[in-house]
Amino acid sequence: MPLLNLVVVLIIVGLLLYLINRYIPMAGSIKTILNVVVTVAVCVWVLQAVGLWSDVTNFRITR
Repeated sequence: MPLLNLVVVLIIVGLLLYLINRYIPMAGSIKTILNVVVTVAVCVWVLQAVGLWSDVTNFRITR
């Protein structure tokens, strides 16, 4: 995935999350949960997009 596409998607997701947090009334705890879920999902997506997700899932701790 080209770097420009990755940056554009991150800006769009950030803008949408900002607009949701700013203009949709909801309890603070729900906003926190929404922010955490979106942040984790975007982190996983970015790791998959750059090809590092398999490294994360196959990580083993050995002696």
